[in-house]
Amino acid sequence: MTNHPGTMPDIVKEIEFNAPIQKVWDAVSTAEGIATWFMPNDFEPVLGHKFTITSAYAVSPCEVLEINPPKKLVFSWGEDWIITFELTAMEERTAFTLTHGGWVDKVASDTGIPYSVARERMNGGWDSSVLPALKKYVEGLA
Repeated sequence: MTNHPGTMPDIVKEIEFNAPIQKVWDAVSTAEGIATWFMPNDFEPVLGHKFTITSAYAVSPCEVLEINPPKKLVFSWGEDWIITFELTAMEERTAFTLTHGGWVDKVASDTGIPYSVARERMNGGWDSSVLPALKKYVEGLA
């Protein structure tokens, strides 16, 4: 968790899925999977791969920073954000932790939105739409 002057705390979300780890991994580590529950993208699960995520606000550059199938994926998103997906197998279930870090006190150059506002929106969005969509997708409810 970040705790430096001019920074805001990371967003951390923990959820369990009634799905095996490989199914969850496939949902978070393939372009098709990510597009289904998150946003259009051209992701490839290759260390150093540069890709984009297309939101309602902007097309954001990203890069795969760490990949350890099927347990961990880390990528940059835009200028400052770091997204981490951590998966832990629990028999036929999967514990999933999302960390959305890189929150600094500034205004986003691509959207003009202050990060403090974006952080509040993203924090709520992970809970209200993104993670529920991932849950439906991996649990076969979509």
